[in-house]
Amino acid sequence: MSRMSYLQTVLSNVFERGRMFRAGDDARTIEALCEAIFSEKGEVSGSKLAATVLSKYDALEADAKQSFFRYVTEHFAINPDAVVEAASAYKEDPSSANLAKLTKQGEPRHRELLRRLNQAPGATDRLVHMREDLLDLLKEEPHLANFDADFQHLFSSWFNRGFLVLSPIDWNTPAKILEKIIEYEAVHAINDWDDLRRRIQPSDRRCFAFFHPAMPEEPLIFVEVALTKGLPDSVTGLLAEARASIADEEIDTAVFYSISNCQKGLRGVSFGNFLIKQVVSDLAQEFPNLKNSVTLSPIPGFRKWLASEYGDSEVKSVQAVMQALENEETFFLDETNQTLEKTFMALLAKYFLDAKREDGMPIDAVSRFHLGNGASLMRFNWMADISEKGLKQSAGMMVNYKYDLDTVEENHESFVREKKINTTREIKALAKSDLK
Repeated sequence: MSRMSYLQTVLSNVFERGRMFRAGDDARTIEALCEAIFSEKGEVSGSKLAATVLSKYDALEADAKQSFFRYVTEHFAINPDAVVEAASAYKEDPSSANLAKLTKQGEPRHRELLRRLNQAPGATDRLVHMREDLLDLLKEEPHLANFDADFQHLFSSWFNRGFLVLSPIDWNTPAKILEKIIEYEAVHAINDWDDLRRRIQPSDRRCFAFFHPAMPEEPLIFVEVALTKGLPDSVTGLLAEARASIADEEIDTAVFYSISNCQKGLRGVSFGNFLIKQVVSDLAQEFPNLKNSVTLSPIPGFRKWLASEYGDSEVKSVQAVMQALENEETFFLDETNQTLEKTFMALLAKYFLDAKREDGMPIDAVSRFHLGNGASLMRFNWMADISEKGLKQSAGMMVNYKYDLDTVEENHESFVREKKINTTREIKALAKSDLK
């Protein structure tokens, strides 16, 4: 029995026994029930109350959910006076008892509320969806961020690597999960079941997902992998309908061409770092001839940055690029335009190495993700994605990041501590080149 199947069986038995904790009929408001949860001492009664709260929440309209979040944020917050009093007591007498009191007063009650709500069977999944609702309100009501911080704090513990289960996704995976892979794909849309089959059934294709035992039918994040001979320079060829599979003995490169987070409610909880490194390690064992593990990644902020920084440029080569983009249908059919390609590559290098946020990190979110995971910036690919989305966001360009297990930790440390971008001499030279 696979590890995933075993966990599903165990959880099924646990949830079967958990039927005694089903929500009951209770006329009290959801706010009153939340208060009551703190007074319950018994496991059964506490779990039943938690289930009732979650059921009442699920039945609320959008406005009522918003009112609920306001109530919890305001009424279950930290009491500053109590914190000061506990801190003073600990300063006078730094005993373990006073430390415990200070710790308790320094933690918002809505964090403990979430812990107690999670006692109900199936609560973890429902709390993830509850946070989705909360995230939608943060821009309108930023003060709710205090409650959201507790969601993220607890989810970071509940969904840490020790609990995650890596599972291959193939054509034998249950249809319910395959449907969610189609739904959650965020980089290169999966058009239909035939399209999905082409991505996961051939012997030179792989897909892996992380699952959590409390959500066994909900992928948290998944990665699609193409096993190739040599480095691909276009996603079009990887996703082509009519292509020949590559024999195992010819495979020397693993290409991570799509990584999709599936649960909006888990935003801010990092999975991709563990996922990619685990898959790189597993594939290296399966394919002894594997020399390179790389991504073929989009550059979603490039086109927007280009317009912002160079829209009014007086440099002739840059003007030619901007004019070409205005008539992209014609331009991108001309794959021999070497002058424009050279300028594009220089602009890309400046985008990756020079365009920074206020904190000194790259402005490109995909770049921050991979470089933060310890990858190195390896190569730019000219007209690698000429789909409508690829042209709109990345001007058709894509980039390879390289994952080398021997250097990822060193790369990660230098990026986080020094904001150093590990890349090739060629890309560094491009970034310093003059535009004429």
